[in-house]
Parts: sequence; structure tokens; C-alpha cells
Amino acid sequence: MGSESERPRPAGPGAVPHPTPNQTYSSAVPSGPSEDTETEGSTSATRTEASAAPERTPTAPVTSPVPSTSSTTPPGARPSGPSGAATAGSPAVGGAIISRRPRSRLARLTGRVANDYSPILEPLVRTLKVRQPKEDLDLIIRAFEVAEKAHAGQKRKSGDPYITHPVAVATILAELGMTGTTLAGALLHDTVEDTSYSLEQLRRDFGDEVAVLVDGVTKLDKVKFGDAAQAETVRKMVLAMADDVRVLVIKLADRLHNARTWRYVAPASSARKAKETLEIYAPLAHRLGMNTIKWELEDLSFAALYPKVYAEIVRLVGERTPEREKNLAVLRGQIEKDLKEARVRATVTGRPKHFYSIYQKMIVRGKDFDEIHDLTGVRVLVDSVRDCYGALGVLHAKWSPLPGRFKDYIAMPKLNMYQSLHTTVIGPGGKPVEIQLRTHEMHRRAEYGVAAHWKYKDQAAQGAPSSGDQTPGWLRSVMDWQKDTTDPNEFLESLRAEIDAAEVFVFTPKGEVMALPAGSTPVDFAYAVHTEVGHRTIGARVNGKLVPLNSELHHGDWVEIFTSKTEGAGPSQDWLGFVRSPRARNKIRHWFSKERREESIEKGKEQLTRQLRKMNLPLHQMMASDSLTEVAGQLNLPDISTLYASIGDANVSVQNVIEHLQKLHAVEEETEESLDTSAIPITRIAAPSRQSDSGVMVQGSGDVMAKLARCCTPVPPDEIIGFVTRGSGVSVHRTDCKNIDHLREEPDRIVEVSWAPTQSSVFLVEIQVEALDRKSLLSDVTRMLAEHHVNILSASVNTSRSRVAISKFVFEMGDPKYLSHVLSSVRRIDGVYDVYRTAGQSRPIAED
Repeated sequence: MGSESERPRPAGPGAVPHPTPNQTYSSAVPSGPSEDTETEGSTSATRTEASAAPERTPTAPVTSPVPSTSSTTPPGARPSGPSGAATAGSPAVGGAIISRRPRSRLARLTGRVANDYSPILEPLVRTLKVRQPKEDLDLIIRAFEVAEKAHAGQKRKSGDPYITHPVAVATILAELGMTGTTLAGALLHDTVEDTSYSLEQLRRDFGDEVAVLVDGVTKLDKVKFGDAAQAETVRKMVLAMADDVRVLVIKLADRLHNARTWRYVAPASSARKAKETLEIYAPLAHRLGMNTIKWELEDLSFAALYPKVYAEIVRLVGERTPEREKNLAVLRGQIEKDLKEARVRATVTGRPKHFYSIYQKMIVRGKDFDEIHDLTGVRVLVDSVRDCYGALGVLHAKWSPLPGRFKDYIAMPKLNMYQSLHTTVIGPGGKPVEIQLRTHEMHRRAEYGVAAHWKYKDQAAQGAPSSGDQTPGWLRSVMDWQKDTTDPNEFLESLRAEIDAAEVFVFTPKGEVMALPAGSTPVDFAYAVHTEVGHRTIGARVNGKLVPLNSELHHGDWVEIFTSKTEGAGPSQDWLGFVRSPRARNKIRHWFSKERREESIEKGKEQLTRQLRKMNLPLHQMMASDSLTEVAGQLNLPDISTLYASIGDANVSVQNVIEHLQKLHAVEEETEESLDTSAIPITRIAAPSRQSDSGVMVQGSGDVMAKLARCCTPVPPDEIIGFVTRGSGVSVHRTDCKNIDHLREEPDRIVEVSWAPTQSSVFLVEIQVEALDRKSLLSDVTRMLAEHHVNILSASVNTSRSRVAISKFVFEMGDPKYLSHVLSSVRRIDGVYDVYRTAGQSRPIAED
């Protein structure tokens, strides 16, 4: 089945480097400097068509070559062009004889005298006049003059002036329909990096918008590709897109023009850059919907990496051209006739595959060249969406469609904004023919992607109607999940998976279409809706039926997610084993990274507390906030939490922290001793006594037994109050206990108590678990509790008619600081949607 990438190789932005059969080239070629300050030669070609002329689409980019001193014929092209085409003997820069008609026309356009600037700029102005006739040329000319002056004396490896490169890049962008500000940024994109012209001066001369574009491209150029830096470079590209996607558009045009000049660099260098282009630049261009850029980058890289294979495919395609053109003419004529009879106004063009696409089918699918029947397809361009479906009905009535080969990307657009109807029919001679149907606007978007969107956005800003935000959903998605990925290599792996992923289209409960990577699960869907929805997911319903969270979603599924309303609900570690989307995977990892930090904080705090007790040091004094903040600063740590986490992760030793605390308090004690304490009256009271293993001390009383009330089961850090019983010591209650009002009726028996747990303290905890009933639910919960080393005293479960299981557990634990972690772990069990402590209110008060 064809896709939007399987289409004719049009004259692409600036030039098409590799011809389809029966196409010839002229060689008035732009040239300019290479990327990354490396000087390379430049050449491109102006495409003319003979028998392939009917295959040119109405929106094919205008070729605007810049005069050059060098020209060569692209691989596979005939050396000569048709009559009237520019050839190698065309005028070159510096010695060109410019006709008076173009020069006078240029003077009329700009209001300037024609001799005021170099003729190198003329093709750009000519292209801009065709694509953006209302564009103000003054900004373009000013940017050119500044760039020309800044690059004065610099040369490409081809020997051409350096300025020809930014002009060629700007011309590529002009052919994509980009407006003046972007073109000015393209003309100036190398000035800050390669010349003495500063970013501050550029901002003063051209404003903040142009400065942001140039600065973004400059930052990308500063990091070289390589095994160590490649991942971070790609990440910086994406971050640059976050500020302005045009930064990457300029960079793609920059790479495209340099790719056209690889013949001037060493084979090893061109092969390395071609590999980078296939792995990074071409996929990014595809995801931005800039398919004209993508196709040419792929073919140029293919030719540089595998020149012999490339030449062989060019030969094989050329041998079959006459038969293909004959069949195409018959097919086009029949389609035009049928659509005319149905009163559907349409433009029908050929759509031959580009060479790299053919190579991919031969390698990936293991096919011989003779087995690839869809070398030629047909594209039908109509005026409206209704006409798309009307034309589809006409074609299916005429030719039998192949089952399973129809795709509706109009109703369900791809993430890069691509829209079209795809179908395959049995054409003349019984051979399958791929047909694409789309409107003219859809075609422009398919060709130019985000560049076309930016053109419409600029028009909307000037008062023209806008169709709303058409920024690719993929770009918005990447902007989101890249924030949660700290490892550049992990980010690059996720990005490549996102770029290469096939898609499945599902529906939300409101009927909205959502595109997900093929193989996605309800968890992927939940994270695509919202991060918090993903974190709180406890169940899913697909097409009205409850399904496991690891179920694979298919085209057309209706998906509904059940979420937990419990505070602190989070994902399960098991989800990482089946989620498919980079967004879901990175959000889950980020959550557990944050969770691990909290665990490290708790672990470090426990280690410090235990060691202070072991050394019989004053816990309250040493653990005071001011003391720990001071020590954290001495260890170059930002706060107390980071200090605890560093102890828990063994990055800072407990003994080192205690030594700092001892030194700190030793200084304080010396200061206190130097004061005249005789003038300060001091009243000493008996030290509070700790009794039994309750972990509670009674203020102002000695040898008094304290016990924890079972009516409310208090645990640290609950607020507590003591009640003196008759013969049973002090009963400790939570301040929100249901019996507290009854106890306060005897205020003389109320005493002040506080938490002071020891290593032998044991606390009673009762929790309630609410979950969707399933097999082994009770055993899963008890196993999770056992893994946290709690002593389970009792467990019970009741299931309602609605299949909601209510489980109650009573257990003992030594350190209740970990209670929240225990509850979070239980909450992550599949099917559990709520876990909370209960106060044991079913138990009667036992005071006398």
C-alpha cells in the first residue's frame, strides 16, 4: 500500500538531483558554503520535462537557480537539456551578462537601481515574486547586503563566493512558500557563527524574530555530530523547535543545499553526512510533513552511500519507462474521462516512486525489482473534500479495488498533518495501481508540511482567513515528553521510535479521533489524553467491554479509561513492559524517578536518625531545620531534602554529616558558655520518660505506661492526646478520634503526649482497599504487604453486586514513616483504585 512518501520526485525546493526517465537537466546551479562552517561546493539543477511532463503537479516548486561558476550533471541524468535550457556555458557569477529585462523588472519591484546589489540575489527575488507576490522585498535585500558584506572574501570548496550558500538556502525556503522573516533568517543564518557580526547587532538591525531564528540555527551548528554528541544534538534540534519550528525548517534547507554539493567533499565525509541525513534529517522532515525535502534528502543520501546500487535502480527504472508511460497515459485519460462525466473537476497526474523508496521495498520486504508493481501511481487533485469521496466512488465503480488497501487519512489525519484518500485498484492489463485523492490545499500541506502551515499562519496574522492551529500533533507530543527524559541517548531512541512508528486511530468517548503508535494499549491512550489520566489509570473499557490494561488497540476502537480519585495514585512498574508510545514510557519513568527520590529521602532520614540515636546524640537538636540547612550548605547541597537523598543514595556518608553537625553545635555550645548564665533564671523539669514500646512519651510524668488506643489506631505523625485511665496507664488517641469529645468531659485526666518511637516500637495500622474484583486480588495485596515486611494480623474481603471488592487489613509495622509508601505500592496493584487508612471506628471505646 502506498503512502504519502510514495510519489513523484518533483522539482523539489531549488532542484531535483536525480531524474526519473525521460527527464533532463540544465546546469545553471546555485552554490554556497557548507554546513558547520565547512566550505563545500554547490550545484543544483533546473528540471525540464519531455514525456514526463504530464506528471508535474500544479503546485510543483518553482526552480530558481543561482548563477554559479560550477555545474555538473546529477547521477542518472542526460548531459544535455532541451533547447533554451541553461547549460554549463551559462553566465557565471562576476562575469554574467544579465539581461536588461530582468534587471529592470527587479528595479521596479524593489524601487532600487538595479546596479545597487549583486545579481546573485535575482533568482531569490524572482521566486519570491511567484510564491509571495505581496511580500516586502526591502527586508530581504537588507539581509542579503548584510550577509554579503559579512561573508566577503569567504569561498566554498567549489570556489564560489560563500554568499551563494545562504542565498540558495533562502531560495529553497521561498519555493516552500516561507515568508520574508524566515528568508531573512536564512540569509543571515551563518553570519553570527562564521563572521564578526554579532547577535546583538543583528537584533538591532532586524528585530527579535529574525534574531531568534539565527540564534537557534547557530546553536544547532555549534554541536558536531558524532557517537557521543549525536543524541544531544538531536535533542537540541527539538528544543530549538520548541522556540520556533522555523529554526529546524532553515536547518533542513541548509542540509539539503549542502547535500547537493557532496561531490566537492571527500567520499568518507559525504558518506558520514549522508548517514546522518538518513537517520536524522530526512525522518524529521517527514514528521514535519515536508515531504519534498525528505524525498530529495533520501535520494541524495542513497546516491552518496550506495552509488552502485543507486545507479542500478536508476537503470532498471529507465528501462521500464516507455511501458510505464504508455500505461499511465491510458489510465490518466480514462480517469479524466470518468470524472468529467461525473462532473467532478480534477487534475490527474502521475506519481512515480523515488529511488530510495524502491530500494527500501527491495531490502525491507525482500522483493525483486520485477515484483514491485506499483512503480507508478496516480494522484487526483480536486476542489473539496466532498469531491474526494465522490471521485473515489467513480473510480471504484470503474475498477475493482483491492481488499484491505483503502486508507482514509482525511477523516483520520496523520500526526504530521497529512490528509489524503489512498486506494489500490486493478488497472489496465490487470496490474495494481495506487491512487491518491486529495484537495489542492491537502496537497500543498503534504508537500510542504509545517512550512505550508507557517505560510497560512502569516497570512492569518495579516488578516487572511485561517483554518486554525495545524501544528503537527507529533511535534506537540515530542515537546511534552522530551521534558521528562534526562538521558540524551534514551531521548534519541524514543524519538527514532516515534518517527518510524506506524499509527493506529482510536476514538475517545466524545468521538474524537486520536492517533497512537501501532500496538498501543489503553495505558498509551490514557497518557495521550493527559499525564494525570495515565498516572491514575486503574481500568479500561474498549468497545463497551472491560479489557486488561495490556490489551492491544486496533483501528476504530472506542476507548474509555477508569481512573482512581485517591491522592497520590500512580502507575505500575509493570506498565513499562507493554506500553508502546514514547510519551507513556517517559512519563512512567519520570514518575518512578520522582518516587525513587522520595524513597531515597526517607531512607537517608532514617539512616541519619538511627545513627544519631546509636551515638546518644541529642536528636531534636541535631535534626533541627536550621542545623541541617547549615550542613547542607557546607556540603554544597541546595536543601535538606537533597541532603537526605544524598545519604539514602550513599553519595554522602552519614558519619560525614554527623561530624559536620557536631562541629556546628560545638561552636554553639562554646558561644553559650561564654554568656553570663548567672543572670538568666533556668527552671529544670524532670526529663520525660519513655515507656514500653508504644513510641510515646508522657510529658512531666515518670514511669507511666502508655498504650495506643485501638479505637483510632494512632501512628506517627498523627496529632495525639493522652487520657489517664484507671489502672491501665495513659491511653493515646488521635485528636480526631470519634471518642475525643467524651474524653474531654474529664479534662483533669487529659495529659500531653508526644511521639518518640524507638527501634522496638510497634504500631497497629488498619487499611481499606477498594478494587475491581478479579481472581487473586486478595493474594496480590497480601503479597505486596508482605514484601514491605509488615505483620498482617487479619484480612477480610467483601464483594458487592457491582463487582467492587472492599478489603480490610490490620497489620503491625515498626516505622510508620513508610506507611505512605506501602499504600502507594498497594495502589499500583492492577485493579486497585483506592487505598486509605481507617480509624477502627467499629471498635467500642474501652476506657474505665
